[in-house]
Amino acid sequence: MRKPTTLFVLLIALLVSFDTYGLPKLSSYPTASATIFLDFDGHNVYSPLWQGGTPFTCASAPMTDAQITEVFNRVAEDYRPFNMNITTDSLVFLAAPLKKRIRVVITPTSAWYPGVGGISYVGSFTWGDDTPCFVFCDRLGPNNAKYVAECCSHESGHSVGLSHQSRYDGSCNLTATYNDGAGTGQVAWAPIMGNSYNRNMSGWNNGPTPYGCTATQDNLSIITTQNGFTYRPDDFSDAISGSPTQINLSPVPVTGIITTSTDLDAFKIPVAVNSNIHLDISPFSIAANNNGADLDVKVSLYDATKTLINTYDPTDKMNVTIDTILNAGNYYIIVQGAGNSNATDYGSLGSYTITGVQGTLPIRQVLLAGKGEKNKHSLTWNIQADEPVQSVTVESSLTGSNFSTLAKVDGTSSGYSYAPLQRGDIYYRLKVTSVLNQSMYSNTIVLKDAVKADFKVSTLVHSQLSITANSNYQYRLNDINGNTLAAGNGRQGFNQLNMDNRPAGIYILQLVNNNQQQTERIIKQ
Repeated sequence: MRKPTTLFVLLIALLVSFDTYGLPKLSSYPTASATIFLDFDGHNVYSPLWQGGTPFTCASAPMTDAQITEVFNRVAEDYRPFNMNITTDSLVFLAAPLKKRIRVVITPTSAWYPGVGGISYVGSFTWGDDTPCFVFCDRLGPNNAKYVAECCSHESGHSVGLSHQSRYDGSCNLTATYNDGAGTGQVAWAPIMGNSYNRNMSGWNNGPTPYGCTATQDNLSIITTQNGFTYRPDDFSDAISGSPTQINLSPVPVTGIITTSTDLDAFKIPVAVNSNIHLDISPFSIAANNNGADLDVKVSLYDATKTLINTYDPTDKMNVTIDTILNAGNYYIIVQGAGNSNATDYGSLGSYTITGVQGTLPIRQVLLAGKGEKNKHSLTWNIQADEPVQSVTVESSLTGSNFSTLAKVDGTSSGYSYAPLQRGDIYYRLKVTSVLNQSMYSNTIVLKDAVKADFKVSTLVHSQLSITANSNYQYRLNDINGNTLAAGNGRQGFNQLNMDNRPAGIYILQLVNNNQQQTERIIKQ
C-alpha cells in the first residue's frame, strides 16, 4: 500500500555516513520475538512479489548516524505499547521467528516504483517468506528523519494488517483518502495510517478507511490479535487502592509505559515534612517541546485518604508539571494517556518519565489575596519564611494555566496595585524567592473586572457565542495558542458568533470599542 509524499528541497548540506558497518545497532525491546528491522545499509531483493520476481539491489540510505537514531527512536515509540522489538541490527532480525518479522528497506532506490514514499503488502508480517516493504528516503525530504520515520511506521503498519485511514465530512463524503489530522503545535495529531508527516503527535487510530465512512478500522485490535504478539506486560499497578509503586523524589527518575487507553500507572509518594514539591511527568520525545511524543500525559494527585486534590491535563502541551506545597503525609499520583482537542485517548500511548524535587523550604507559606476597586486590581500577601525574601514576582494569566510575569517587587513588599488593560477575569499568583535562591508559589486567585463592562459575553457555549454590547465594537477570536481564528465588527446590542464548526476547548475572545478592551476566556463544549 502506498503512502503519499510531499516533496521538499533541503538547502543544507548533510553529513552522510556511508560506513555501513558503523551503523548504530539499536533494539527497543530485545526480549520480544516479534521484530521490525529498519534496514538502512542496502539490500539485495529476491522476491517473487516485487519487480515481477526479477532480483534487484537497493542502495543504502544516505543518512547520518544521528538521523538513523532519530528514525529508530520515533518508530520505536510508535510500537512501544506492544511486545515488539524495533531493531537496526540484521542479526537480531534473522534470529526472530519467520512468521513474526518484517524488513523495512530504507533506500533511495525508488525509480522502480514511482510516485509514492513507500510500499508494502498488507499482512506480510506473518507470511513467513521475508517479503520486505520499502521506504524511499529520496522522496521524503529527501532523507528527512521525521518523514522517513512516519513512513516506516506506516508501511510496517500495513504489514501487520492495517489499511489506510481516511477522512469524511458530515454527509459521509470522502474528503481525504489519507487523513492528515488536525491542529498545530505539539498537540497536533494525525493517524499513522493516514498522512502524519506534518503533525507532531501521530498515533494508532480507530477510524474510517477509504472503503466507506462506516468501515472503521480498530488499529490496536488488529495489531494485537492477528500477528502472534500482543501488548507489553503492564509495568505498574493500575489503582492507588491496590499496591501502588512507591517512588521517592530523590532519587528519580522513574520510567513507565501507557499501553492502552485504560492503562493507569499508580504511584505512592511519601512526604516526610512540609515541602515544596516539583514534579515533571514527560512523554518520550526526541527533542524540545515534546517533539516526536505519542503520549499526551494526564496526571491526578490524591491525598493520604485517596481523595482527589487536582487533575493536571494542559490543553496546549503533552507533558505535566506540578508545582505545589504538600504537608507531611502520603500522597498518590495516577499517570494515564489523555485526549485533546485534536485526538481521543485511543492512541495516546507510549512511554514517559517522572522526575522531581522535594525539599524543606525556607519559605513556609505564601498566602495571596486581592480585590478589584474602581479601575484597579489590588493584591496583598502574607509570607512566612525562615530566611529573608529576595524577591516577589507577580504573575498573571487570562486562562488560569499559562502565567506570565506582571511585575517584580522587593522582598519586603506586601502588596501591589495597578490598572489592568485587559477586561474580564484575570488570574494571579506569586513566585517568592528567598536569599538562598529557593522559590515557592502562592495560591492562585481570580479577580473580575472592577469597571462596569461594556460587553456581556456567554463564556460557556455550545453552538452560538452571544455578545451584548453598549456600542459598536471590533472582535478577535483566538485559540489557546494565540492563533487568530476569526475577526470582525459587531454592532450595538445583541450579537452572535457561530461556534458550530469549532472543536471543543478553550478560546480567547478580545473585544474593543472606544471606551475599553475586554478579554474573555470562552469554553466551547
